[in-house]
Amino acid sequence: MALNFVLDPPVDQHLRDGVLALWTDVTNAGGAVGFVPPVTPEDVRPQWVQHLAAMDEGRMRLLAGYDEDGAVAATAFVTFNTHRLMSHWVWLYTVMVHPRHHGTGQGRALLAACEDAVRGMDGMEAIRLTCRGGLGLERFYASCGYKEVGRVPDAIRVGEGEYRDDIFMLLPLN
Repeated sequence: MALNFVLDPPVDQHLRDGVLALWTDVTNAGGAVGFVPPVTPEDVRPQWVQHLAAMDEGRMRLLAGYDEDGAVAATAFVTFNTHRLMSHWVWLYTVMVHPRHHGTGQGRALLAACEDAVRGMDGMEAIRLTCRGGLGLERFYASCGYKEVGRVPDAIRVGEGEYRDDIFMLLPLN
């Protein structure tokens, strides 16, 4: 079943608990969303609070995907640039789909919904994101139209002596 994507969903306890559960489940399944397993909802809560503050200040918007039961099953945070020379593109952060939906096309659907949302924002010409190397994520994003535009070797330390590249991807909207 297709997810129902909502831009700027109501920020309430259901959203909070859903995002925290999703973030925890994705991380613990090996997803590259800012943490390394194992994590609990309490571990990711401070990052959620930072995202909430950015949303409240208008620097970030949330696109959430809900499953047929109304559970939060996917997210992407659209972050605006504050520098006047870079205000024509946005960043995507914390792009994630619950592991139970992997392989069902929901990741592609999430990225398509992000593209549609950003195209509806005045003056936006591109979407940028970064992904962690070593997981094949850059191939997935490339299959969705993103191009690799940069790579910083060993920029991400996931453990003692264990490093991954930080890969920059771009989707032009013109």
